[in-house]
Amino acid sequence: MSKNKIQIYDTTLRDGSQMHGISFSVSDKIKIVHLLDELGIDYIEGGWPGANPKDIEFFEEIKKLKLKQARITAFGSTRRADSPNCQDDIILQALIKADTPVVTIVGKTWDLHVEVALRTSLENNLLMISDSIKYLKSQNKEVVFDAEHFFDAYFHNKTYSLQVVKTALEAGADNITLCDTNGGSLPNDIQKTIESLIQEFPEIKLGIHTHNDGGLAVANSLAALQAGALQVQGTINGYGERCGNADLVSIICNLELKLKQAVLPSPDHLKKITHISHSISEIANLNPNRQQAFVGRFAFTHKGGLHASAMRRNAKTYEHINPQLIGNTSQTIVSEQSGLSNILDFAKNRELEVSDEIAKELLTEIKEKEHSGFQFDQADGSLELLFLKKLDRKTCFFEVIDFKVFAGLNNLAEATVRIKVGDEIFHTASLGVGPGHALDNALRKALGRYYEKLKNFKLTDFKVRVVDSHDGTAAKTRVNVETADHEGHKWNTAGLHENILQATFQAITESIEYGLYFTETVSKHFVI
Repeated sequence: MSKNKIQIYDTTLRDGSQMHGISFSVSDKIKIVHLLDELGIDYIEGGWPGANPKDIEFFEEIKKLKLKQARITAFGSTRRADSPNCQDDIILQALIKADTPVVTIVGKTWDLHVEVALRTSLENNLLMISDSIKYLKSQNKEVVFDAEHFFDAYFHNKTYSLQVVKTALEAGADNITLCDTNGGSLPNDIQKTIESLIQEFPEIKLGIHTHNDGGLAVANSLAALQAGALQVQGTINGYGERCGNADLVSIICNLELKLKQAVLPSPDHLKKITHISHSISEIANLNPNRQQAFVGRFAFTHKGGLHASAMRRNAKTYEHINPQLIGNTSQTIVSEQSGLSNILDFAKNRELEVSDEIAKELLTEIKEKEHSGFQFDQADGSLELLFLKKLDRKTCFFEVIDFKVFAGLNNLAEATVRIKVGDEIFHTASLGVGPGHALDNALRKALGRYYEKLKNFKLTDFKVRVVDSHDGTAAKTRVNVETADHEGHKWNTAGLHENILQATFQAITESIEYGLYFTETVSKHFVI
């Protein structure tokens, strides 16, 4: 690979916002800029100035920020085909008004797009590219030229695509980024094309911008960089239209740890990448992908008995890197697939002393419960409570005597609970949006006078699944509940019963029990 430093160019605020289900506010975009700057990203593309009121406001607000590392970039296109000059072109003037040090403009390289989408001549397209770049350079801008659909263009009309590159280069573009806009290229083709262009234009500085329609965006990006490209564009977590863009998280981790290319300011910056990936997911109002490469919560989670046994001897047997380098953690989970190693590792990680005999008893009980419908790999809180009960270490914070739930035709449900704390018995009632919410409220109302820390617990997810559906309405129902506290710790509990209300009550009760337990014992094993 080239000895020149590879530049990381983030397009989350533009490409990422084109993903179905994502809509960043101006405040969201500012928060993401701070996170990306903290990570050590070189370029942050803010959006398309003038395209909408939100982007106009963003570029005004971003001028007030002092960033440590990143350079803010405004994105647009070449002048319009019918613009008489650049000074009167609304697109270029909006880019100038954004007042960013870097401007990226996209231009057509595929003759099909020039003639069908732009409805202009091939010659005029070259003139549009040349005029736009020269004008922006005259305004003291660093200019990145995004060669749209380049790889398709190179395949269908190599001569014209090379003319586009030569035109942009001669006009003064600081970087020419080749875009796999349809996301259908293969790594070998990307690599050969990059090598060919560098041979044709030895002084060129190339970038790569790939989409994930073929599931190869990260591989294509790395192939381009290994072939000599010096800039890589992508989004955090691969957010983007259709199948998404290249995931900068995986690209950065592979460059730093596998290809030994320092693209962040220091190893300490790399340790922040898991936290920043998850934080941006939260801002996007999306659950973090638990199986995302490198940073997913399950990226270094081991479930199989043979795997856990090998991991106890040497972590390298089933982990391709040390997860601590990127701020992630390794964990062994327990399920019906487990062996004794899973049980012993789970206990060790939670500072519980378990003998081999008790471990065997736990393993048998867990396998039986999973056969009946439990799923402990998604209910770590319930599993630890099972361990504590087996070890006679489970604290009795309260005792449930009875509960009832009433639901009518309106949107509200009413729940009543009778519980015992010490020698006192409480009978409380509460409303909620649905039975689960009502039960949760009733329990908190009854217990709140004894356990002040309950106010810090928040039910963050609630899932219901029917087990053995062939039994119809008599089938068992499994309810999974995720709870979090004000510090960001999360835990999961589960309930299983033929009666969905019983399953719900069990899951919610255990979520409170476990929250009170770890608060008292200050558990250290949570992923934040």
